[in-house]
Amino acid sequence: MTTRILPAAGEADAARSLVTLIGQLPDAEPAAPVPDSTTLLDTLGRLAAESLDELPEVVLVHERIGPVPALDLIREVALRFPAVGVVLVTSDAGPGLFAAAMDSGARGVIGLPLSYEELAARVQAAAQWSVGVRRHLGRGAEVFTGPGGSVVTVTGAKGGVGTTLTAVQFALAAAASGRRTALVDMDLQAGDVGSYLDVQFRRSIADLAGIQDISPRVLGDAVFEHGTGIALLLAPAEGERGEEVDDRAARTIVTALRSRYELVVIDCGTQLTGANASAVEMADVAVLVTTPDVVAVRAAKRMVRMWERLQVRKAEDTAMVVNRWSKHTEIQPALIEKITKARVARTPVPAAFKELQAVVDAGRVQDLDNRSAVKQALWTLAGELGLLATPDTAAPGTSGSTPGTTLALRVPGPVARRRGADRTARTTLGLRRRKDPR
Repeated sequence: MTTRILPAAGEADAARSLVTLIGQLPDAEPAAPVPDSTTLLDTLGRLAAESLDELPEVVLVHERIGPVPALDLIREVALRFPAVGVVLVTSDAGPGLFAAAMDSGARGVIGLPLSYEELAARVQAAAQWSVGVRRHLGRGAEVFTGPGGSVVTVTGAKGGVGTTLTAVQFALAAAASGRRTALVDMDLQAGDVGSYLDVQFRRSIADLAGIQDISPRVLGDAVFEHGTGIALLLAPAEGERGEEVDDRAARTIVTALRSRYELVVIDCGTQLTGANASAVEMADVAVLVTTPDVVAVRAAKRMVRMWERLQVRKAEDTAMVVNRWSKHTEIQPALIEKITKARVARTPVPAAFKELQAVVDAGRVQDLDNRSAVKQALWTLAGELGLLATPDTAAPGTSGSTPGTTLALRVPGPVARRRGADRTARTTLGLRRRKDPR
């Protein structure tokens, strides 16, 4: 039997050593090494979407993989792709790390420097385990084996730009289209998702923070099933408890959610924390909401640059949503795209606060009239971003219009036609073109 092995190593020398030694194993088929955690998860997700049989039997994770720490990465792979045997390659093969690796879902640990005998033994054991699991799954056992549901994060450039409203409407639109949807409030100190949907619930995301293996029952106890069909995981009522949710807890919680829901919408608020940075990094679609004014656009640019510096998200992988747009505003979407380098969604959200005031004050955003221009724009955006179920959707995350995949984002049609207004905006935002010295 041929054993397919996928090495994941962040350093070129480590990757070459792994591939060289794997090539000497009998009946081994080494795949091209992947350089980071994001590429590994994307590769496995793509293969799983085709077929369970396309997945490699063994994945070797080097200790210096990044940006996700090796043990966190192993835990996520084990949860999302339980038919893959994961083996950790590390210079510290002591009992403490061995126990931690096993707790994370690894099927073995290989010490550095590499030895042929140890590599062969660990790979063979992981491969045999993987084959047994697949044989079991082939008999129809109801075990989650796919790449998981899609994750979309909604972040605000600054306070008051409409982040929570956008996240709530995205979740409502997805649920109405027939997708099993969870809405997570990860604005940990000032979350208001519950206020927008008239919900008071004693459990919150903080109750899951200390749990390494979140079972379906534990997750179900922390989630509030809303009448609209959305599963809500709220922010803690006591803001100080938000500190309990660190980046590792956030990864574990998001992974658990995406294994049970077709779509997970996360309201990340406007402050960058370890938790919501991890969520943005894991997201299939990362939305950044801004309004067309100088202060908000500058804040959006700062957020995009900070994500890039911290290797959370590239600018071109960020979908910019322009809220409270009007054709009369001096700053138009085309200019916002040029300033932030992020892709601006085709559909801007109009400035129509009077439509929202009654439902926001009542805490029943779900009752917003279908004729509302704001609701129509946000639900159109949800479709544009691939968050809605479509008639040809064969399975979560697989279709001609793949849910959770950012569609081609183009600049909205209406742009500033008044040269004077555009020039004023460019000057205010520091983009005044220098005169030719000649």
